[in-house]
Amino acid sequence: MPRHSLGILLLVIVTCIWGSTFATVKTLGEHLAAPALIGWRFLLGTLFTLPLLMFWRDTSGAAAPQGSSDLPRRSLIKDSVVVGLWLVVGYAAQTIALQTTTANRAAFITALGVVLVPLYQALITRKPLPAPLWIAPIVALCGLALLSWEGGQLVTGDLWALGCTVSYVAFILSLSRAASAHPPLMFTLLQLLVVTVLAWLWAALSGHLAWPAASDWGPLLYLGIAATTITTLLQTVGQRWVSATEASIIYALEPVTASVFSYFLIHEVIGVRGLLGGALVVGATILSQWKRPKTGG
Repeated sequence: MPRHSLGILLLVIVTCIWGSTFATVKTLGEHLAAPALIGWRFLLGTLFTLPLLMFWRDTSGAAAPQGSSDLPRRSLIKDSVVVGLWLVVGYAAQTIALQTTTANRAAFITALGVVLVPLYQALITRKPLPAPLWIAPIVALCGLALLSWEGGQLVTGDLWALGCTVSYVAFILSLSRAASAHPPLMFTLLQLLVVTVLAWLWAALSGHLAWPAASDWGPLLYLGIAATTITTLLQTVGQRWVSATEASIIYALEPVTASVFSYFLIHEVIGVRGLLGGALVVGATILSQWKRPKTGG
């Protein structure tokens, strides 16, 4: 399979796993405060990643210039801190947002990143993007509006959700820039470690250090292993071969996959408007992969 196609497949798997976590996070949120939930989730993810280093020969990454063997290590640590910071800010902003706004509205506002990523790239690189990469985010945004937007008066949580959008756009762009320069497993481990340390610092300062109940360990293990270690690793590998713009559109599938899982797991029905919105998001994802045929001369 071509690397670009494999990267797309990996990121689609990531969005499917993300979509399966909404009910789990909602349930755990009734027992654990946000910083403790994030702290345990990423601590378990970090601990699960450590043994993988024994079995994965993680040799990919940038070669060190002669006489400067410390440079790649410093770059790896710096990039891990930057990416991890954006990641924990996004998780924190989303958690705070959901305290005063609905999940559907938060999902829609967060998905504005689908439009912001190509706009940012076009402004920074000053290179014109192909027409499909401009049209696809607009189509995806319309689909997400149908799928998620509930209307009503804006609340404080909406501003936090917008903050989550900005931080996650920065996360996608930072990851796309750094992913190809470092061994994916070690880069993943350091990202998780950064988030773990910051989450527990947040929990300590806010007085929310807590030991989970016995019934919480199963969901926490799923979040820590599948929805944290595996998704972060797949993101790090997938975004080596997929552009940030394409990745942001693929990630817009998350509300669609969440709706599918909700239907099969807890029998939620989204109706005609939701189905149309989901179809537009899927169509936008396909459109983003459209390649203009080459013309010979």
